[in-house]
Amino acid sequence: MFSAEEAVGSQLPAHESGFTPEELNELLSFFESNEPVNSNSSSENSSRAIYSPDERKQRRKISNRESAKRSRWRKKRHLENLTSQVNRMNIENRRLKNRLHLVINQCHVVWGENEQLRSESFALWAKLLDLYWTLATMQCNHDNSRHSLSCFNSNKLSSNSIN
Repeated sequence: MFSAEEAVGSQLPAHESGFTPEELNELLSFFESNEPVNSNSSSENSSRAIYSPDERKQRRKISNRESAKRSRWRKKRHLENLTSQVNRMNIENRRLKNRLHLVINQCHVVWGENEQLRSESFALWAKLLDLYWTLATMQCNHDNSRHSLSCFNSNKLSSNSIN
């Protein structure tokens, strides 16, 4: 194996690998060490090697603040959406109540008109019945007196069948 200085000074261009020469030196030093490599290492473990405990604590505080800020922002947006939905539903509720009020008023008007028409219909049926009786009486008066009694009775029977 070759040393970190040889790798940095070799023909491998650092700009193509994406690493700076210092990062390449650090990586190669890991390969040269005899410590076993843990395959389950995470980015958190690698950040522990780079940052001191105080730096990690400070970074965690910053991360927690940003997370709390995002959480407050989501909560605020959710509350704004709920408030907007409540306002829309209140407007819709008022609109439906107004519509219901108009329909109830129209129902009362139509109910009153129906009652009036029923009353007029009843009065007209009563007048029609009176006219039938008057007509029957007039027809019976023109006939002879003996025959008029039977005419009156037959008209009475026919008018009762109408009801």
